[in-house]
Amino acid sequence: MSKKQCFDNRELSWLKFNERVLEEARDENVPLCERLTFASIFQSNLDEFFMVRVGSLFDKMLVDPDEKENKTDKTAKEQIDEIFPIASALSAQNGEAYYKIIEKLADYGVEQVNFRDVSGAEEKYLSTYFATEIKPLLSPQIIDKKHPFPFLKNKEIYAVVYIETKGGSAKLGIVPCANGVFERVIFLPSQGKKRFMLAEELILHYVPTVFEGYNILSKSLIRITRNADIDPNESLDHDVDDFREAMEELLRKRKKLSPVRMEYTRKLGDAALKFICENLEIEKWQTYQIKAPLDLSFVFSLSARLSDYPELFFNRRVPQKSPDIPENCSVISRIEKGDVLLSYPYQSIKPFINLLKEAGSDKDVVSIKITLYRVAKNSKIIEALIDAAENGKEVLVLVELRARFDEENNIGWSKQLEDAGCTVIYGLDMLKVHSKLLLITKKSGSGVKFITQVGTGNYNEKTSALYTDLSLMTASTEIGLEAVNIFNALSLGNCVEHTNHLLVAPKCLQNKIIAMIDDEIDSAMSGNPAYIGLKLNSLTDKVIIDKLIEASKAGVKIDLVIRGICCLVSGVKDYTENITVTSIVGRYLEHSRIYIFGQGEKRRVYISSADFMTRNTLRRVEVAVPVYDKSIADRICGIFSTLLADNVKARVQGNDGIYRYKKDNSSEKINAQELFFEKAYEDAAKIKETAPTEKKTSFIKKIKSIFAK
Repeated sequence: MSKKQCFDNRELSWLKFNERVLEEARDENVPLCERLTFASIFQSNLDEFFMVRVGSLFDKMLVDPDEKENKTDKTAKEQIDEIFPIASALSAQNGEAYYKIIEKLADYGVEQVNFRDVSGAEEKYLSTYFATEIKPLLSPQIIDKKHPFPFLKNKEIYAVVYIETKGGSAKLGIVPCANGVFERVIFLPSQGKKRFMLAEELILHYVPTVFEGYNILSKSLIRITRNADIDPNESLDHDVDDFREAMEELLRKRKKLSPVRMEYTRKLGDAALKFICENLEIEKWQTYQIKAPLDLSFVFSLSARLSDYPELFFNRRVPQKSPDIPENCSVISRIEKGDVLLSYPYQSIKPFINLLKEAGSDKDVVSIKITLYRVAKNSKIIEALIDAAENGKEVLVLVELRARFDEENNIGWSKQLEDAGCTVIYGLDMLKVHSKLLLITKKSGSGVKFITQVGTGNYNEKTSALYTDLSLMTASTEIGLEAVNIFNALSLGNCVEHTNHLLVAPKCLQNKIIAMIDDEIDSAMSGNPAYIGLKLNSLTDKVIIDKLIEASKAGVKIDLVIRGICCLVSGVKDYTENITVTSIVGRYLEHSRIYIFGQGEKRRVYISSADFMTRNTLRRVEVAVPVYDKSIADRICGIFSTLLADNVKARVQGNDGIYRYKKDNSSEKINAQELFFEKAYEDAAKIKETAPTEKKTSFIKKIKSIFAK
């Protein structure tokens, strides 16, 4: 076998990940309303993929059509040619999954109707509803010399008709199906049932009454996806006076970028399709037909009407109290006694919020510094920072305005923070700040002290209940001083050049990772145990991939738990035989990053915000923190081992790059996410009875026994 077989294309690997999301929508062991949610997530994932990744490929195809990506040597056009058929096929499967779910929901009174199965009374109701509630609000348009082709908004649904005039000429008619005024889901007045029709289907059915006097040759619903891949670093003039205003202008520009894809629900005919493609300036191969609704975001309103049927949903889970932070205990005092780790969504984010609130009113706290990437809409974290500033604390907030699709939200927060008296900065030229870093500085008679927090996920209360993330809080002076250096560098527009403890991209992360892999290679070559364990969202950095292949060839045992993109193929003879790749897609989004190097006394454990993607390792500011507390390091390694032992939601990558459910003859089913929540509930119930150290020891023993099996 050749080394080329060790690599997978980034975009095709992502499509494999989204296929794993689709598997959840098709899994009959998943409750029906949750399957609906996965079908919607699959679709929204694919939308973003086309807007960002496919959009960037189209840009590359225009700028440098001969350039090849560095893993599978494919040009942008070659990648696009592979993407569209796969996306079309997966979308068809998602449509099948959607209608199977809807069919089963009929047992609960939910039925999506069409005009083939409505009763006479229902048809009369729909006709009246359209005439009185929808038709007066429509803005139809015929395309001709005096009526140019309109601008079609990204991801909006339009009804299009190909019509024949009395003179025999053919024209196109377009009707926007969403205006924010009428409801999209129309429930019929059926006794005891939840029969519904989507507004766009109602509009399409009655569209002949909108274009009276014309012969309808064909009609369909369409939705286009526009390129959203604007790189602020390339698009902004670096001499702009106000970066925030420049970003607002950039967002307006993004809404008007070129279409990259069109989906439609019914056959339009070659002439109509050709006319639309010409006006959108896309090719026919950039279009495909789907059977499911063009936008599945409405499924959440269906689920809301089924809340009386608990069997349709996952069992209710609520983030629990951390056993390491006693009730009514000062969070700062607790951290000063020893490091604390929070594990979301199993444990609540409240102790972190309480830490900020406490710091804002603590007389010894002189400053709070934090990096924000994505925050919740009604953010208690922002509220705590504002309160701290109003209490006279120095509050420095780095708000990353370039967080894709959260730009407007972050612009708004930056204004509120400034108004409250916080010092707001926006990051570095050419580098997004993606780190999750908080530094609280105290000054008292005993000198300067620090509380430093480093996390794997955003400072966001909503996602902390949905994503699996880790948050380490420490009073380490060494780590605190390095955090001081990071914030000073960010404030001066510089990058950190040297660290002894933290790993800090772009200059002190990739090189240190390579050095630690080299250490394991040296250990293996000397005949000693050698091990690497990595939990990531994505692995695309070719420098690191090449080094992992080298380590595998040297005999280093490597376990990779990678949720999404993985450009390394495991199990390739003579190259990656010592590497396993596991992907877990389940109820919660796996989001934490864990790095483990070595075993026993040599073991080094880190948690981080950084995936091993070149954008993270070399083009962003990222932070990884070493876990020096042995019991916490044991706990993190226990989490990692449990994920490897999962035999319910885990898929294992084969040497063909395909992911398959793990074959496990064990009679014990291990769903890692469910197990972690069970332990969180057990620990919370025992807070008053059991000391924290005893609970941690019990947890580790159980994890080790599971992994041993």
